[in-house]
Parts: sequence; structure tokens; C-alpha cells
Amino acid sequence: MRPGLRGERIVLFESSIAEEHSDLVRRSGGVPVCVPAVVERRRRSGHELAALLDVVSTEPAVFVFSSAVGVRALFDEARGLNRGPELLEALQRGGSVCRGPRAVAALYREGLFPSLKARAPYSTGDLIQALGTLAIEGLPVVLVHHGERNVRLVDAMAARGTVLLELLFDAWELPADPAPLTRAALRLADGDFAAAAFTTQAQARNLLTVAARIGRREEVIAALRSKVVVAAVGPSCARVLDSLGVPPHVVPHAPRRGAMLEALVDRLAARRAA
Repeated sequence: MRPGLRGERIVLFESSIAEEHSDLVRRSGGVPVCVPAVVERRRRSGHELAALLDVVSTEPAVFVFSSAVGVRALFDEARGLNRGPELLEALQRGGSVCRGPRAVAALYREGLFPSLKARAPYSTGDLIQALGTLAIEGLPVVLVHHGERNVRLVDAMAARGTVLLELLFDAWELPADPAPLTRAALRLADGDFAAAAFTTQAQARNLLTVAARIGRREEVIAALRSKVVVAAVGPSCARVLDSLGVPPHVVPHAPRRGAMLEALVDRLAARRAA
């Protein structure tokens, strides 16, 4: 039987499905503290998409999807322009590559099947490896980003000599009211949390941004390195944390939130027993 927590406080930088994660922590005997670190805002992309559709209507292009959100946003925007059939035809003609199973499922709902899927754990590296099997040199490649521009993916495609066409429908930004995140940064610096769980790269960046604003960035980094057990949902998130000076202690084999929290609970219990 998995050992439980004993009232340890775990900060979760989530807002959209915070209650689900909180329940898992509570069932394990911990105290969840939910602090929104990111807000997702839809960008007006009609003009960008219209120009892109003009290009892909004349030559085949490979569409690369990093998320289900990107798939849905692309079709919603195209339908809003009354150009849904053009998009469908372009995808059928040129093909598509999906980073993870949710993006695959979103395409299925549109009656499409991806030409290629990245392997688990669905990191950017896995996506780049999958694209390496395609002869795309000199061809248009549409990168449908999610939250922020994936610079590593962009650089990899540019190095292949592709004609890059990029879309970003939803951007990750700081919450309009950063006060809760600022308080969380202070509490981290003061050692009030046993663990911190990150599910996106932007959460980590935004936390350190607000910490820098109050002059506590280095203290927060020091706490995350020594006092706090840090969990990252997957390898891409872990890579960014490491680049910020916060190597995560927990990265689950399967990049899922539930698996991350279960591994985090195990790590905390093991630390207490040591």
C-alpha cells in the first residue's frame, strides 16, 4: 500500500483542473494549495490563417500539431472565415503529424487520421524524431503551436530547410491579478511548502518572473533546489526547469498529471521515512 502524506503542503500551479488535482493530494493525506500561474488567452489570428490557407491551397503542406487545443482552434478559426472545407482539403492533401494522443483524438473528431504520431512520452524531441522520417526539405510545414512558440521545434524545422508557416491561437500569459502567485513565491522562499508541481513550462517561468519583481528570485530558486520537492509533468517541462536552475526531483515515466502527483507523493513519503 502506498504510504500517505502527513499534512505536507503541495503547491499546484493550476487553475483549469485544480480541483481534480487537489482531490488526489487530499486523498494522499496532503494539503493542496492551488495557485494559478498561467492564463490562456485566445489571439486574433484570422488574418494569419487566411494568408496561410492561401499558401497551402496551391501546394501541399504538412501540418504539425502540438496539442488538441491547437487542432480545435485551427478548425474553429477556419470555419469562422467560411474556409473550413479548404482547411480539410489541405490536411488531406499534405498530411499531419501529432505530438500526443489528445491531438490525435481531436483530428479524429474532424474525420481525419494523422499521417504520423510521435512516440511516448510525446516530448518535443520525440516530435522532432518523428518528423525526421519525413522528406520535408523545401516543403511548407505548418507549426500549430500551443501556449507559446516552440523555439526548439522551429529551429529543428529551419535546419531541415523547410518553408515554415506558424500559428499560435492561444497564448500563455501571467494572470491579470498576479498577487496569489506572488504570495506563493514568498511562501516558497520561506519554506512553507514541501513540494511544488509544474505542468507547463510557462508556470515555472511566470513563478520566477513574479519572484524577480519582489527581489526574491534567487531565494525561490534556492528553496526549490534544496527545501522543496519539485515535480515536472514531463521531459519538456523538466528541461525548462533545469534551464532555470531548478532541476526537478520527480518526472514521471508517463507525462500525465495523475502519474506526476502519484510519483510526487511517493517521493515525499520516501524522504520522510529516510
